Amino acid sequence: MSRRLLPSGDAALLVECDSLDEVLALHDALAAEPPVGLVELVPAARTILVAVDPERLPLESAATWVRRIPAEAAARRSGHVADEVTVDVVYDGDDLRSAAALLGVSTEALVARHQAVEWRVAFIGFAPGFGYLVSDDWPFEVPRLDAPRPRVPSGAVALAGAFAGVYPRQSPGGWRVIGRTDAPLWDPAAESPALFAPGRRVRFRETGRP
Repeated sequence: MSRRLLPSGDAALLVECDSLDEVLALHDALAAEPPVGLVELVPAARTILVAVDPERLPLESAATWVRRIPAEAAARRSGHVADEVTVDVVYDGDDLRSAAALLGVSTEALVARHQAVEWRVAFIGFAPGFGYLVSDDWPFEVPRLDAPRPRVPSGAVALAGAFAGVYPRQSPGGWRVIGRTDAPLWDPAAESPALFAPGRRVRFRETGRP
């Protein structure tokens, strides 16, 4: 395991990690004790952007803070996560049956497992408000579609690889759609525009037609 720090302009550091698990654990450890002058932590699949106010937290001090996080903190989840949100889902997606068949389970079993595990927003990407959700208890690797759809509707609940996600707006996409929700994923006028903020815990709950 190694941790590499690179300057990113004059007000941020890019921390490179070896794995998503290390990113999640390091993000938790950093978020648990934020110093004065920290502006934002932006996790991705293998990196964390540490944005600072350099007048209150110089980059050198920020780098020292990151390096002081013990190596073992990046080898496990620290448990510091945001509050939980429940997303109501109608499981009637176009790919539900084919995804279950690819995984060798029934549609009922796939839906049940999708609801049973606690998900966590690992990072945001692809589109504003699109959270990449992971779970230690999710056992499946779901193949992407052979060819992306030109239009996936807003609110589509989907799977790809080890991730779950919800499309916050209509867009192209290659994930396998298993359901849909009316949950507001992205509202730029809100105080917190994204429902899926990094670190937030997410539960899915089956419901009838919205």
